[in-house]
Amino acid sequence: MSAATENVDELVDEVIGSAPTLSALQTMRHSTAHVMAKAVQRLFPGTKVTIGPDIDTGFYYDFDTKKPFAEEDLKAIEEEMAKIIKADEPFVRKELSRADAIERFEKMGETYKVEIIKALPEDAVISCYETGDWVDLCRGPHIESTGKIKAFKLLSVAGAYWRGDERNAMLQRIYGTAFGDRKALRMYLTQLEEAKKRDHRKLGKELDLFSIDEAIGGGLVLWHPKGGAIRYQLEEFWRQEHQKNDYGLVYSPHIAREQLWHTSGHLSFYKESMYSGMDVEGQNYLAKPMNCPFHVTIFKKGQRSYRELPLRWAELGTVYRYERSGTLHGLLRVRGFTQDDAHLFCTRDQMAEELDRTVKFCLNMLKAFGFEKFKLFFSTRPKKFVGDETLWNEAEAALLKVLQNSGLEYETDEGGGAFYGPKIDIKLVDAIGRSWQCSTVQLDFNLPERFELDYIAPSGSKERVVMIHRALLGSIERFFAILTEHYAGAFPTWLSPVQARVVTVSESQNEWAQEVVATLKAAGLRVEADLQAAKLGAKIRKGQLDKIPYVLVIGEKEVENKAVAPRKHGGKQLGSMPLVDFVSVLKEESAYPKL
Repeated sequence: MSAATENVDELVDEVIGSAPTLSALQTMRHSTAHVMAKAVQRLFPGTKVTIGPDIDTGFYYDFDTKKPFAEEDLKAIEEEMAKIIKADEPFVRKELSRADAIERFEKMGETYKVEIIKALPEDAVISCYETGDWVDLCRGPHIESTGKIKAFKLLSVAGAYWRGDERNAMLQRIYGTAFGDRKALRMYLTQLEEAKKRDHRKLGKELDLFSIDEAIGGGLVLWHPKGGAIRYQLEEFWRQEHQKNDYGLVYSPHIAREQLWHTSGHLSFYKESMYSGMDVEGQNYLAKPMNCPFHVTIFKKGQRSYRELPLRWAELGTVYRYERSGTLHGLLRVRGFTQDDAHLFCTRDQMAEELDRTVKFCLNMLKAFGFEKFKLFFSTRPKKFVGDETLWNEAEAALLKVLQNSGLEYETDEGGGAFYGPKIDIKLVDAIGRSWQCSTVQLDFNLPERFELDYIAPSGSKERVVMIHRALLGSIERFFAILTEHYAGAFPTWLSPVQARVVTVSESQNEWAQEVVATLKAAGLRVEADLQAAKLGAKIRKGQLDKIPYVLVIGEKEVENKAVAPRKHGGKQLGSMPLVDFVSVLKEESAYPKL
């Protein structure tokens, strides 16, 4: 789900306070959302407006309308928007008192706007923007006039609950996008078409990788054998590389007593995303939303010395988080997922080296999966924070040096860090130019205090440990979805669930085909045979559709020469070769990438 505003506390930001700092593109998109809302209310009298923010890919607006919008309505709305843009109507800001704002929007029948206003402080000054004869509650900013909008497109219609709560009214959400020129818009629409072809939900079904069944529950994933085969290779590579990089692999339970989550602070800050508990012998147990408290508890088992540090512990730990049904999206947003998690415990003097080492490890691992472009983001100390200010300054300086040493471009989000520590986020760029958030390296000055995580320093005194959270892939489910779309389902040989499929010209070659399969399997390769009485062309096409790296054709010549004739996915023919030679080729391609 896009970055929607889902509760009244957040809705307040739409109408009071200083206007946010937006890029020119963000401002133009937000203004386009207003133009769309005006067009909708012209065409569909009685429609009520709610909120219409800009988002990463464009904008949306939520409407309470008498009947759902159809896809064909979008064209009519676009035509009406074009008229408003041609009229070049200025965006005019007006400020109102709380009482005047309530009166004005009550007269308009805009009950959702009134609900937002009533949640504001009594003395709040509220702003609205007028566009010709139309007005919307909004803090802005906006472009000068509607005529400045040069290129836009309405994309889709979806349902969305008011404030993201299924107990509230179902609204109609129209998504759109806008750009500074038509060329940029055309490029984006081309990317969208390609994204539809690569949609992991579509490919997951076609390639029989995974499913989600309401009989089990939304957001809970069933991994099919082929998807499980890919996941196994991914996780085994992950484990091996972590061991090479001096991480200890740990495992933790799926549930824990409620008191643990009180101590960690999750019940104070994260309760709405945690599942209700279960009674175990009079004690309330909760499903874990994170692995951190378990790793912290392991650290506390025994007195730690500076000689042991740094400690690096990693876990593929399955966690459970409550996500509203309207936000669930294939493998990208689920309720149960396996977090690629690690926690590092080090001294203050070791912090800079560990941060540098961790970011390099993240980038090298992402490169191993075939990603080449990255965007880095640095979030610094917010106004409200915990921990020693000097330590914050040291941590930020260390993170900044890591970013500078990476040679990659980065952006700084001043004050955007969590209250418990600064962080670096790494976004990868996929094959069609989309950015995905995966790796995070986060300092934590909170949990060491809450759990009193100490070590014995060389002087014999107790010192507080420095703790680093690190997600590399993010979660297995989400990363799997990103990989699927990056490769359009045609996974590299080392990850592919079936690396080769043997097909025969006629039944007379079946015996050699079965011997080929047995030989390849004995070499540790993933292979299957298609010995159906079908035409060879159909078998080859099926292999292409199933996105198998190699289809091995066997005819009389191959039987006679104990050979195979490999065809790579995409159609390239390698020509007939001895089976032993092909085994070597496939084994080389099946090896895990080298970092």
